Amino acid sequence: MKKLWIPFKKVWKFILLLFLILLTFSYAMFQGGFVSWFLFYSFLPFAIYCVALSFYSLNELEVTRVLPKSDYNAGETLKVSVTVKRSKAFPLFYLLIEDQLDDVLNYAPQRKKAKALILPGFKKEFSYDYIIDELPRGEHFFTSFTLKIGDSLGLFEKERTVEAAGKIIVYPAYSDLLYRPFENQYDQGLTASRERVQRDTTMAVGVRDYQPGDRFSWINWKASAKRNEIMTKEFEQRQSHDVFVVMDCVPDKCFEPVVSFTASLVRAILKKGAQTGLLTISKERATFPIRGGEQHLQQLFYHLAKIEAKSLRSFEKVLETEALFIQQTVSFMLVTAQLTKPLIEKASFLGKRKGSITIFLIKGQTESPTENERSLVGIANARGVRVVMVHEGDYKAAFSEVVAR
Repeated sequence: MKKLWIPFKKVWKFILLLFLILLTFSYAMFQGGFVSWFLFYSFLPFAIYCVALSFYSLNELEVTRVLPKSDYNAGETLKVSVTVKRSKAFPLFYLLIEDQLDDVLNYAPQRKKAKALILPGFKKEFSYDYIIDELPRGEHFFTSFTLKIGDSLGLFEKERTVEAAGKIIVYPAYSDLLYRPFENQYDQGLTASRERVQRDTTMAVGVRDYQPGDRFSWINWKASAKRNEIMTKEFEQRQSHDVFVVMDCVPDKCFEPVVSFTASLVRAILKKGAQTGLLTISKERATFPIRGGEQHLQQLFYHLAKIEAKSLRSFEKVLETEALFIQQTVSFMLVTAQLTKPLIEKASFLGKRKGSITIFLIKGQTESPTENERSLVGIANARGVRVVMVHEGDYKAAFSEVVAR
């Protein structure tokens, strides 16, 4: 209905313009004198401009958006440059231009708005910048620009949408952690080694398919020639430091710190030389097998950039129903913002069957643990489950209590 009204609206405004011209001309003719003719001739340029503007096409406007780069970390600043070019020097009274951002970017703090009012005049090329101060995590799409021009009397206005696709990836913010593999648990606490995790490359116990991150020197050329695909030597590992990280995706006010700490954790593990996998259950289940290498880290970060807090299952239900935990015999690290007794019970059960389990409880920057959480931490320690409380912005303290061997 609104689209059908647009042509009638244009015709009505054109008739109104002609009526005003005839009215001022009639007034000058019948009234006579300097004032009446001055009024007519003063109004005539505005009327002629309105008529000319009604025939002006916005299709000649070419809009380009310049993004400095495509990859960012959460909290960084984005400066976008927008340039408008045209072939004709038709005088434009004003141009209202707006970059159509997605909902998340629209609510981000902007030092300069994505919507700008430009006075082009006769210029054939003009531009403006807008700045988003703190980029939110996620995959953000830029779709189009909305252009709007008009005359000084407000009689004629034209609007057009110009398609201009763009995309940026904002990875979660991370901190440099000193990861220390948990080895043994005594009454005094946990011990760990500061040394980089190593495999005994002098003792090959078999071959396996090549995986990203494997060294060139590990390739078994004879087996690769026989099978016509790249095979890698399987070495005896001195001690398994493989870690499987499970992140809670239940909606919570501390979900962003949960994602940020998970990113910091997997990065620290991989930089240490160990291997890690990741499991998240949000709208969909996503699992990444235990691997190492820079490519694996990029895959994990890309997934964490897009993850949302939309899990319909509680964290303990995830641990209870996932068959993945039965198959793995590695160290598990659970990252959550909600500590419950059922979660501790399930973690304790898995810890007895599959090895060590650590729960990282993420709290706000100035948030203190509640009495209930302190009580649950005591229950967890009694059942052999270590609970590490981590505050937002102080992720380095996550392994500060681990005594180096």
